[in-house]
Formats: sequence, C-alpha cells, structure tokens
Amino acid sequence: MSHLLGRRAERESIDQLLTQARAGRCGALVVRGEAGIGKTALVEQACDTAASSGFRVESAVGVAAESLFAFAGLHQLCGPLLSRLDALPDPQQAALGVAFGSRSGPPPDRFLVGLATLSLLAEVAEERPLLCLVDDAQWLDEASAKVLAFVARRLSAERVALLFALRDSGEADNSPFPGLPELRLEGLGEADAQGLLAAAVPTRLDDAVRDRIVAEARGNPLALLELPRSTRAVHLAGGFEPPDALSVPRRVEDGFRRRSASLPAETQLLLLVAAADDRRDRPRTPRLRRVATPRGPSPRRPGTTTHRPPATVGHRYGGVRRARRP
Repeated sequence: MSHLLGRRAERESIDQLLTQARAGRCGALVVRGEAGIGKTALVEQACDTAASSGFRVESAVGVAAESLFAFAGLHQLCGPLLSRLDALPDPQQAALGVAFGSRSGPPPDRFLVGLATLSLLAEVAEERPLLCLVDDAQWLDEASAKVLAFVARRLSAERVALLFALRDSGEADNSPFPGLPELRLEGLGEADAQGLLAAAVPTRLDDAVRDRIVAEARGNPLALLELPRSTRAVHLAGGFEPPDALSVPRRVEDGFRRRSASLPAETQLLLLVAAADDRRDRPRTPRLRRVATPRGPSPRRPGTTTHRPPATVGHRYGGVRRARRP
C-alpha cells in the first residue's frame, strides 16, 4: 500500500517492532479494533515495509469455517517453512508432522508443537529477518492461537517479529493472546476522515452533509468509504438517519446486503460461496471471476457499472448469509 491516511503513531510502533527484530530483539504486537477500522490496511503496509527492507514475510488469515480444525491456522503460516523441518530435533519434527497430518501418530503434545514452531521460526530467521503476519486472528482455531501465543512469549534473541490483527468482539476481553503488547486502533482524526471521504466521493459534498457523514462514521475508514455509496441521493442532500440508530459496522454490512440483493440469484449464491471461503491466497475459479464482472448501475455515477469483488465480502459472511434467507 503506497499511502495510508493518518496512523502515524501506529506506523511508528510497527516500524519499531521491525527495527528491533532486524537487530535481533524479537517482538510481537496485537493490533486491535472494530470491523473496518483499518487493521488489515495497517498490516498490509507492515508487509510492504518489511519486504522492502529485506524481511522474509509469511502470513496467515483466520478463517471462520476452519476455526474448529486444530492447527489449521498454524499450517497456513508455517507450511512454506517446512523445508527447514529437518533442522529440528526428532521429537519436534514428529510433533509438527503429526499436527500437520504428514505423519501418523497419536495427537501431539501441544508443548512440543509450540517448541517446534519456535525452533522452526528461529531456524528460518538465521538467513534473514522474519515477519509473521496473522490477520483476522479472532477466527484462528484455538490450538493455533495458543501455540502462536506460546511462541510470542518465548522468542528472545531471534530476528523474528509477530504481528496479529484482531477484531474486537464487543464482549468481555477474550483475547487469544493474553499478555502480549497491544496497539488499539481508534477512528481517524477529523482531517484524515475528511480527506478519505473526499477521495471516496467524486462529487462535491455540501459542508453540512460532509460533517454529518464524518460524525456518524466516527472515523471508521470502511464506513467513510461505504456509507455514501449505500445511501440514497436524497439522504446525501439532507443527511442520514439519526446517529446511533445502528452501529457503524452493522450499517456498512446492511449497505452491502442491500446492494447484493439486486444481483441475480446465481450471482448471490456465488457471492455466498466466496464469502464462506476467507482464504485470500486461494485462486478464484474462472466461473467466479466471470460472475464478478461489472453489473448494474453504479451508485456513484450514472451510466457506469460497478461490482465489489467477492474477496472483499469475505469477512461479511454473516450479512451475505442473511441476504439469502427467505
């Protein structure tokens, strides 16, 4: 990502994490915040920064559909590193092999799986610094989350950085990474929010309407991008519904649901399939790509077409599912 509005302090925190890892002082950081607040954008910029400065970057994405499969998330993260497995002690090799299904045996001791993961990351980092990214960590399976928390607490002098993006649940704190440093993302400041809104809406907004949108979005970047697109022109001219009628993430989700409801039934079904598979590295089938071609009038400019690609609605599976109900 070439440009990220605001977030100067947050970017500095991540830059410090990378600088320390490069110098052999490993660390971990949990980026937290509500849906749409910009966690993924910050993580993607961290990925770009690390890759351009010589880090090896490995990543995983929590998948709600895989949250009951033990070690599914860990396999995503460590799968590309398994060529170095031979460097580990035999018990650790066996533990990871059984956990990942490449060896037969009884369920592995999770302490050994944790030690094996720690040893594997340290071994890979001998060549060059290593950044491990986990987005949507709230959907990691429990076994993977516990192993990664174990590893993060025991890294010492390795050139390894762990970065987790975790969506707040709105309930009592139930972080899968207790004790790790946290970076909480709040809404954008007013100036940055206005700048993002101006970039999202090609037509000039009345000052009062702009201020109302900024106030209701509460600095949530996704809301600033999506609320104007899912709002009728008459509302844009005269304002939105009263503040606090719905939470910002819920209102954005409802906007996606309304827009998807106008699509053909077959397209809605394929959107549902795409939303149920959150893994970003899985190539979409040619049929799904054909369905994602522009359809219908654009909410932004008459005479043009637009369609949000299925990958973008992945984390809004609940809204797409509700749209399919009778």
